[in-house]
Amino acid sequence: MLEHFGKYLIFMGSLITRSESPKIIFNRTIDEAILIGINSIFIVAIVSTFIGAVTCVQVSYNLTNALIPRSTIGFMVREMTILELAPTITSIVLAGKVGSNIAGGLGTMQITEQVDALEVMGINSANYLVLPKILAALLVFPMLVILAMFLSIAGGYVAGTLTNALTAQEYITGIRDAFIPYNIVFALIKSVVFAFLISSLSSFRGYYTAGGALEVGAASTTAVTNSVIAVLIADYVCAELLL
Repeated sequence: MLEHFGKYLIFMGSLITRSESPKIIFNRTIDEAILIGINSIFIVAIVSTFIGAVTCVQVSYNLTNALIPRSTIGFMVREMTILELAPTITSIVLAGKVGSNIAGGLGTMQITEQVDALEVMGINSANYLVLPKILAALLVFPMLVILAMFLSIAGGYVAGTLTNALTAQEYITGIRDAFIPYNIVFALIKSVVFAFLISSLSSFRGYYTAGGALEVGAASTTAVTNSVIAVLIADYVCAELLL
């Protein structure tokens, strides 16, 4: 465990040594951001919309006390979405999609000696290949989390009104009740932390792949597993430190 952690720290340090020109890093970061962001919008939209809808239905099912106003359903959907569901569930989904893609791509380049070719040409392969992926993830993840927040609350609205769990006015009253702006900041901070963990751990696993196609698949699986565990641990630490 300590050996892997030390190797990971050395790998992170190698990202900022013998750096390519800022223009090259910027252009590659934009390319990676487009790949991560555009290709993830559909899955994030589907997952977040249905999570919001299911949350609304389940809260409504459990809210049987006649003394509690129905607008509480909207309030709970908003709080659960902003504080936990949007940043954490979205990041776990992206750990599977983006993390496996990063590890698989770097692993394939490693076993086909494309990484070695970059080193032979005097290019720091870690800086050229990995740093743009991490920067792109840091840029795109918060945007996807904001999209997930909006669609999840919208999904709760549609589910709540279509099932007559509450009226549109009650839902809107609920999501506007006792709103704390800091919760948005907290969710975005978590998304940045999760983005760094997922992109760096997946890159680390992919970059040090050795062998053949089977090892690339194993590296992708390990990258997703490590990323999900890291996200859950970081989620708890962020909650303890920031709330």
